[in-house]
Amino acid sequence: MNIESLILALKLAALGQIILAVLGLFLARLLDWREAIAHMPLLVREVFLIHGWFISLTLMIFGALTWRFAADIAGGSHDFLRWFSGGAGIFWGLRCVMQWTHYSAEHWRGRTDRTAIHWIVFLSYAAFTATYLKAALG
Repeated sequence: MNIESLILALKLAALGQIILAVLGLFLARLLDWREAIAHMPLLVREVFLIHGWFISLTLMIFGALTWRFAADIAGGSHDFLRWFSGGAGIFWGLRCVMQWTHYSAEHWRGRTDRTAIHWIVFLSYAAFTATYLKAALG
């Protein structure tokens, strides 16, 4: 992959993460979880909501930094950027693993729409992983 292609891949990863960050803020509403969340014990509900907001914030930071410094990240111009890319690559790689090991296939198997979403999400996370690890390893 040449540097121009890597810059484009990094910008796409940045955009994808920013979109995920915004969607994450509305996840409970989008997936109609409000009633289920309301029935959680208070501490569980608070932890669930706060963690959701902080994941969105983390993704926004990853996306903003990646967008702003895509050329520098692709060029490997600084050790910090390689470490950032490696950390982001590990973050998304672990998320890929969890897509298969944590979530039950009951949620999507046999449902075309949910199966498509499952694969789109997994392949997007895998692309983020590959892009960041490519940048980290040069």
